[in-house]
Amino acid sequence: MRWATGWKPLILAAAMMLSPTTSALAEEGKPSLDEVLAERLEEQDVTLRAFYAARDGRPAWQETATVMALSTALRTLDADGLMPQDYRPDTLVAAHRQAHDEQSPPEARARFDLQASQTLLTALHHLQRGKVDPYRIDLGWEVPIEAPPLDLAVISQAVDARRFEQAFASARPSAPPYERLRASLARYRHIARQGGWPMMPPRPQSLRPGDSHEDVRLLRERLAILGELEVMAARVADEPASGAIDPRRYDERLVAAVERFQQRHLLEVDGIVGPRTRAALNVPVATRIDQIRVNLERARWLLHGLPDSFVLVDIAGYRIRYFRPDGDVWRSRIVVGRPYRRTPSLRSQITHLTINPTWTVPPTILREDVLPRVRRNLGYLWQQDLMVLSPSGRRLDPRDVNWWRPGNVILRQRAGPRNALGRVVLRFPNDHLVYLHDTPAQALFDREQRAFSSGCIRVQGVLELAQQLFDDTGTDARVSTLVASGRTRNIHLERPVPVILHYWTVHPGEEGQLVFRPDIYQRDAALLEALDGPPAR
Repeated sequence: MRWATGWKPLILAAAMMLSPTTSALAEEGKPSLDEVLAERLEEQDVTLRAFYAARDGRPAWQETATVMALSTALRTLDADGLMPQDYRPDTLVAAHRQAHDEQSPPEARARFDLQASQTLLTALHHLQRGKVDPYRIDLGWEVPIEAPPLDLAVISQAVDARRFEQAFASARPSAPPYERLRASLARYRHIARQGGWPMMPPRPQSLRPGDSHEDVRLLRERLAILGELEVMAARVADEPASGAIDPRRYDERLVAAVERFQQRHLLEVDGIVGPRTRAALNVPVATRIDQIRVNLERARWLLHGLPDSFVLVDIAGYRIRYFRPDGDVWRSRIVVGRPYRRTPSLRSQITHLTINPTWTVPPTILREDVLPRVRRNLGYLWQQDLMVLSPSGRRLDPRDVNWWRPGNVILRQRAGPRNALGRVVLRFPNDHLVYLHDTPAQALFDREQRAFSSGCIRVQGVLELAQQLFDDTGTDARVSTLVASGRTRNIHLERPVPVILHYWTVHPGEEGQLVFRPDIYQRDAALLEALDGPPAR
């Protein structure tokens, strides 16, 4: 895209009027800085040209104080989990002085001005949309980044006023979760500067309520550093005075703190410090800092352009939320794909619901899961209420099929209480053929970690969600009546409802506490490597 023709002559005309110096240079046949800058802009990308258009072609970085202020501001980007060295703040001031030496030609000054502007715009782009292109590290990524265009006029004014934090704030996601993650990053870095937290040594026996052990002293210190509210953070002597808390005893107050820790790490909440809880306690603070940085980057991908009402599927947190038009939020638990059948990240719109669905077994599940069971026991088909169909849809007798070479047979499960999709399916267009649905396996929702599906998302209480979607979109339908009819049918929503499937391994609670989730799909490492590596060119 080219910017409107005609801007260059205007900039050149303005350049001749700026000062006697530039006019004199022009009279002597020597190009002025403004003329050189305008000429060089022809070779730059559209955003850089638009930035200077917002400034009427004026240079931005002639004053040393402005360059020094930018250099200082770029160093603060570590508060967003970015790498300040990507923007080379240490070299800016020296490069400015060299370019503005008395012997330096206008070409050198113009070149520096463009480079400094590009540095600022790159930093703003990283703050707004992320440093890492998600398509580079996740081939299944389908979530467009909906960030609005940068307000280059506001940014130009911030440069002139040397208010770079104002420019940064205009680019950052304005959603509260982003600010909570930034605050948490600062807090965990403070913990790291204080030496981190103690590691609990390996121990075959679990710590149980009422136990007395030296490990309890470490546990108490570990949770006190984390700031659990009900933990006695005061330092106690090795031999406590009469009536004081015994630091070696696993008392009720400490049990309550451990249970909160377990809840915030998606562990079984039982107050017992077994192998998994001990392992979570021993994750180094540096690792937690990296997790926060990775999820700040994910927030920059997602937390722009969110509609007022939408369904948000939190894959790694096994949670779903529906932000309703009236401001209420419906929440529930979900089951997501196993690590080898991952639920994808995507953005789409729920267009219709299927009531009392049948289920056609997908080819991968047929090949890897169902056929081995059928070969062992043909009765599996009757147990699961599976019909055998030809490619044209004709019913086949299972006893007439060679199950070692079944060809293109189709297995379809009838609608009913045993159907894998349950009683309702929420459908939205996507290349992965995933959807939200009911399930007869309700007991799985009681687990803390729930990666058990083949990619689709099972939703606890999905019938309630379905009725809310009908009500909020003006769709005249009653879920209970439709289900009771037993009839399989599609009901289209009067208005599509946006749906986002996203992957967070750290979630900031509304009170500032963090919930750390297992990286079930092992996505954090690749993102961290890209975040710490050089910026893409």
